[in-house]
Amino acid sequence: MVAEDVNQEDYNFLAMKTDKCKICRRAGDKLFLKGDRCNSVKCSMIRKPYAPGQKGKRRPKPLSEYGKQLKEKQKLKNWYNLRETQFSNYVKSVLEKKSGAEDAPVKLIQLLEKRLDNVIFRLGFAASRNKARQIVSHRHILVNGRIVNISSFSVKKDDKIQIRPSSVNKPIFKDLAASLKKYVTPSWLLLKIDQFEGTVKSEPVLEEAAPPIELSSVFEFYSK
Repeated sequence: MVAEDVNQEDYNFLAMKTDKCKICRRAGDKLFLKGDRCNSVKCSMIRKPYAPGQKGKRRPKPLSEYGKQLKEKQKLKNWYNLRETQFSNYVKSVLEKKSGAEDAPVKLIQLLEKRLDNVIFRLGFAASRNKARQIVSHRHILVNGRIVNISSFSVKKDDKIQIRPSSVNKPIFKDLAASLKKYVTPSWLLLKIDQFEGTVKSEPVLEEAAPPIELSSVFEFYSK
């Protein structure tokens, strides 16, 4: 398990100070950081499809190779709602294992997808990874019958992830049952809607995660 490098109070403060729409506009890709808003006409990438700031509408200058690698790294880090130390720990752990060029992207995505906050998001229990992280930190989640409030907790095959029965009726889960009926989980997860429970069936699949990133550039950035 990769340890978190920031406590929840610090994280909440940083989340409030960060305009997530600007992160997407700066990246030039929709990173789905604000849940349902990202799928609506209110999405900033639809209303303002250019970089933030007074110079945002100007033709962007060509990026250097380092600039491209940095941009891809930032996109993947923000896609999974991580801080730099957290994210770099995952990448470096894959590089240290000397995975093959073809295996490294798969290994990295599997590590990131198996984070508990991401699993809550993938099960449809939260509209964004940011909301999923709050749900975990507020002790609403059971893993194999025990409360786990560490977002970086790594699930494994056959683990059962469930919303605490005492939390189901809280406002944060209002209308969840109805929305889950329309939701399709990734193939590596099994969802039981009536029990608000998910089971890890297998390892995550890179093609299903489908982050809009050139993963090779991420490894090149950290290999220097």
